[in-house]
Amino acid sequence: MSETSPSFKIFPGQASPLGVSEVDKGINFAIFSQHATSVTLCLSLPQRGVHERLVGNVIELALDPHVNKTGDIWHICIEDLPRSNVLYGYRVDGPQNWNQGHRFDSNIILVDPYAKLVEGRRYFGDASLKLSKFLGTYDFDSSLFDWGDNYKLPNIPEKDLVIYEMNVRAFTADKSSGLDPKIRGSYLGVIEKIPHLLELGVNAVELLPVFEFDEFEFQRRPNPRDHMINTWGYSTINFFAPMSRYASGGGGPCNASREFKEMVKALHGAGIEVILDVVYNHTNEADDQNPYTTSFRGIDNKVYYMLDPNSGQLLNFSGCGNTLNCNHPVVMELILDSLRHWVTEYHVDGFRFDLASVLCRGTDGTPLSAPPVIRAIAKEPILSRCKIISEPWDCGGLYLVGKFPNWDRWAEWNGKYRDDMRRFIKGDSGMKGSFATRVAGSADLYSANKRKPCHSINFVIAHDGFTLYDLVSYNFKHNDANGEGGNDGSNDNFSWNCGFEGETDDPSIKALRSRQMKNFHLALMISQGTPMMLMGDEYGHTRYGNNNSYGHDTSINNFQWGFLDKQRSSHFRFFSEVIKFRLMHQVFRHENFLSNNEVTWHEDNWDNYESKFLAFTLHDSIGADIYLAFNAHNYYVKVSIPPPPSKRRWFRVADTNLASPDDFVPEGVPGIENSYNVAPYSSILLEAKLT
Repeated sequence: MSETSPSFKIFPGQASPLGVSEVDKGINFAIFSQHATSVTLCLSLPQRGVHERLVGNVIELALDPHVNKTGDIWHICIEDLPRSNVLYGYRVDGPQNWNQGHRFDSNIILVDPYAKLVEGRRYFGDASLKLSKFLGTYDFDSSLFDWGDNYKLPNIPEKDLVIYEMNVRAFTADKSSGLDPKIRGSYLGVIEKIPHLLELGVNAVELLPVFEFDEFEFQRRPNPRDHMINTWGYSTINFFAPMSRYASGGGGPCNASREFKEMVKALHGAGIEVILDVVYNHTNEADDQNPYTTSFRGIDNKVYYMLDPNSGQLLNFSGCGNTLNCNHPVVMELILDSLRHWVTEYHVDGFRFDLASVLCRGTDGTPLSAPPVIRAIAKEPILSRCKIISEPWDCGGLYLVGKFPNWDRWAEWNGKYRDDMRRFIKGDSGMKGSFATRVAGSADLYSANKRKPCHSINFVIAHDGFTLYDLVSYNFKHNDANGEGGNDGSNDNFSWNCGFEGETDDPSIKALRSRQMKNFHLALMISQGTPMMLMGDEYGHTRYGNNNSYGHDTSINNFQWGFLDKQRSSHFRFFSEVIKFRLMHQVFRHENFLSNNEVTWHEDNWDNYESKFLAFTLHDSIGADIYLAFNAHNYYVKVSIPPPPSKRRWFRVADTNLASPDDFVPEGVPGIENSYNVAPYSSILLEAKLT
């Protein structure tokens, strides 16, 4: 419903900046739409409760295209609006020609793409409000956030990063977190668990999407997934607003903004960088068969999305029904403005771009060799201190691992590292050479131009796919709970269940699985490049074989703090000690690709397809060499140990076949002679120490 407009004093307003801004004459609103024929600003003032205002009681102000429009930007300034707690959106109308790509619907109040805050339901997963609307809001009343006199950015060199991929909500949502229910699953909950991150040893967190998203998007119509809640967040409503339901105690968007800054400040204070997983390849607005219009689609579908030039239908290179038109000048500027906002307003340290190959496509979907938006991100001065990481593939088959246009800045999720490591350690034949290449920094992929080993983001496990425990416990995905008949999720997992599918009490299988998890972690942390591990792998989290768990707001995704306690002196201890050992030894973190005098491969059998054993020495400039051997055979391999450097002896630091605490002894165990019997499916690490 509309209310009679109160006697606002209204001015034409200004076209810049887009969004809401405070100007001399009042509050200015500006929105882009090239193809709109009419734009109406909708306001809801703060006299009523939030939920009441989301469903009605709207003041509508029609914008006059002769007065309130400059070029393709519609604008208006209102003098006596409150400086905060106002909800706003737009009704936009225009051509109705579907085949030309237009999707205007003036019945829907749309979220401003440049809204810095978004109001919706206040509590994550509140089913009583699952059909709630979303509106923009603003706050010019709150004082500037105090970052503190002693505050500083960590500024960790890329080669020294150890990244921990995590989900803000899932990290502390479980009761086992021991936190007050009001802060479970919130930005403040992350702060409470920083001691865990420090004990583990990581120095960067990569947060699954924290832009405003609708966790109930699957429940808006009957469908096979209508029982699920989107807990990963890869379905953006707005690219500027922090997820409001990650605020503590239902605090809403203003508190979410402040608490996000408190989280970043606390992480930085602990020496931990903050990298955001950002989704600029698609939005929440789905496809043309089941559209969910909240913003871009209704404002100017033809500009914001890639369309089939013949039918006007949405192109789908994201697998989610639509594809953002990233290299259109207006959309490119939106992306850059969003990134700048997160750096200047929230002090984040970097970004991981989901399905980044989409950003390498032209407006018609054709792959580009020099995508303007990729270059602009690399050259943007405000982003110059940031880590920028691509997921170099998309759902349209554009696979760019090692070939992503990079301007010497972009790092990449190295999907070939993941696959080759999995295949070698589980015992596939013919993988020894590939394993050596990946451990050495993937020079075959990244040695061109001025790229470095750190541009390879090495990972065995990520949020999508098996957890580390499931990788060694399941041969097949078990996704029945997702409601898609097992058709979702990857079939190419390169996993091995170690002899039994799923849970078992067999002690020999359990021991083998433990050994394999340690092998994977050790290999990851001794590889040249930038390692990334997944939240929960430090205690062996299981999703019971579900390799696509995006829709489960349950223990399947939530960190189980009780399980961590059970593994603290064994599995967790090993994982933590290996990370800290990496950060103490420069031989694992070379600035440049390894030269012949920096590594010796103890191997004259490269062409033996059946060989599954690899040993090598990383040479240190002062003689503190590291010897490593990985045995993926199902039998013992007795290996000759090379002589240590002068005045040094070999000490055993790691042997994954041993039980804790002998599996990793940071100070080393002496008594290593000229040979070592490496157990089946195990690995060792020796350090040359002064005698």
